[in-house]
Amino acid sequence: MNILWWHWLTLGLILIGLELIVPSFTIIWFGLGAVIVSIVLAILPSSPLSTQLLIWTVASALFTFAWFRFFNTRRDQTKAGSSKGAVIGETGLVIKAAQQYAKGTVKFHLPLLGADEWPCVADDPLEIGDRVRVVDVEGHVMKVEKIAKGDK
Repeated sequence: MNILWWHWLTLGLILIGLELIVPSFTIIWFGLGAVIVSIVLAILPSSPLSTQLLIWTVASALFTFAWFRFFNTRRDQTKAGSSKGAVIGETGLVIKAAQQYAKGTVKFHLPLLGADEWPCVADDPLEIGDRVRVVDVEGHVMKVEKIAKGDK
């Protein structure tokens, strides 16, 4: 039996369609590998079966690797905890007062983690206009401390 380019294309489309039934998001890469083999086989129709299988294996592995390495980024995770080190020590200005351990709002001169205003808490009461320094990030809230006059 001679395997033609459209056999690979059909297999690729079946595997891509199977992804709709089995939502693993891995079968699609094997389907795309089969589509690549169909393109190569349409250009070089005398390719042996072993070469076709090698191209399919390599293409599928490369697509799968690329997906997990470069494109599969979790968008539902906050960057606050993972970027904590870049934020600690930054200074800002209190724009919404807060009592001890209550939430206020601090505004930064430059945006931190994509925003220039953040909810904040402190061990001491905060008044509007107080200068504060970030000491920790707790979820989506900055833990701050007042800066004494003359401190930077």
